[in-house]
Amino acid sequence: MSFDLMISHFIDSNIIIWAGVGSLVMFFLTILDIVVDCFGERERDWKDTGVNVLTGITKELLARTFIGAAAVVALYVIYLFVPWEIPHTWWTWALAILAADLTYYWMHRFEHEVRILWAHHSVHHSSQEFNLSVAYRLSWFEDLIEWIFLIPMILIGFTVPQTVIGLIIVAVYQHWVHTERIGHLGWIDKVFNTPSAHRVHHGANPVYIDKNYGGILMVWDHLFGTYEPEVETVKYGLVQNLDTYNVVTVHTREYVSIARDVWKTPGLRNKWMLVFSRPGWSPEKRNDKEL
Repeated sequence: MSFDLMISHFIDSNIIIWAGVGSLVMFFLTILDIVVDCFGERERDWKDTGVNVLTGITKELLARTFIGAAAVVALYVIYLFVPWEIPHTWWTWALAILAADLTYYWMHRFEHEVRILWAHHSVHHSSQEFNLSVAYRLSWFEDLIEWIFLIPMILIGFTVPQTVIGLIIVAVYQHWVHTERIGHLGWIDKVFNTPSAHRVHHGANPVYIDKNYGGILMVWDHLFGTYEPEVETVKYGLVQNLDTYNVVTVHTREYVSIARDVWKTPGLRNKWMLVFSRPGWSPEKRNDKEL
């Protein structure tokens, strides 16, 4: 067996284990982060942390049962109709992670720029705090949609395991960046997604809104004009923050808001735009631009 084949076999056999170990490390770091705040002087909104923890537990249960299984089955169905396949080698695994990172950038950007997608992603941004537990504040419903963004990777020829595991690695990497305990890291903040870069992404400051979408690399943000360095103090949360710790409300408020706006707004075009345009779009704003 050649050296390249040995490396490829080793990666194929162990990469999911590495991703699992990474998840466990992030879990224990989150517990440590919580324990330190229990006995330290740092203030923490414990009700908010409770929402994060409950959200994370429920999300994991859904992702590892019927919702996650349905998404993987759908990708396999598409994969069956692709007449080519990129082989598993060490360099195609690296390429798959890079492709997953680019995929994540555009998925993440669409989740900010299309209101019906923002409805689930806004859950992650709804915390007015920034600590490792916020990394678990992910919508219960996002897995119903996000698998669709992986279809281009399948069509290119990546296998379903490479595609899904590539995205998992991108997601696991991002856990550690949800912290204020690590400050600026110089040039690294411009190349990689770091706590400083991701604090900007979670900022409701006008200059920070819709910036720094990258999962692992900030290269995509530089390339597509969405990079912003951390300069002014970050104000976390939404432009219009939630005034509730009700977990169900946190996950459904934007959907309810969309339904209410669509119901009361006349015109099929307006209704369509309220669902699929940018968050904050309204017929009045459209008419103002047309004057």
